[in-house]
Parts: sequence; C-alpha cells; structure tokens
Amino acid sequence: MLHLLLLRYTGSEEAAGPYVAAHVEFLERHHRAGVFLASGQTVPTSVGGAIVVCGVDREEAERIAAEDPFVVAGVAAYTITTIDVGRAHPVLAEMLGARAVG
Repeated sequence: MLHLLLLRYTGSEEAAGPYVAAHVEFLERHHRAGVFLASGQTVPTSVGGAIVVCGVDREEAERIAAEDPFVVAGVAAYTITTIDVGRAHPVLAEMLGARAVG
C-alpha cells in the first residue's frame, strides 16, 4: 500500500515556525527508516506539505502522522489517502508490489 499524507496548516504558516526543527527531524527519521519515499512543501508553502509513505498499513500511517510535531502542537493536520497501486514506473514497481508499466 501507498499512502499520500497531505498536511495543511490549521492556522497560519508562521504559527508552525517554532516546530519546524522538530518536524524536519520527524521527516528525516522516517526517510532514514525507508517509510517516507518523498516529502515536500506545497506551492504555495502557506498550504502545507505532502508526504508519500510506503511499506506500512493504514493504521501505522495514521499513527506516524499523529506523531508529527506539527500535529502534536495543533498547528497542522493530515488528510491521508491510501492507494492500492496497480501499475507503476519500472523503477518503483518492485518496491510498491505493482505491475511495471513502460
């Protein structure tokens, strides 16, 4: 399963400022563990960000999102969309357990 975590600020982007360092550490920890495939800010950045998660079930993705320092501080919230990948670029197919296309 693949999960798309969409982060949106619950207030202003500036309100999240004091928690940025802890949020970055959260991102780096999960990237090192191989759970986060990609992460980044939205354009414009005032909306929030997005994370692509792989290798965990929906319940674990929800647990991880709830531990984000932004969420713990109440300055952001996640919407999680789970994707049952059927086809993928050959570079990603094996990792995602999907049929390679292309």
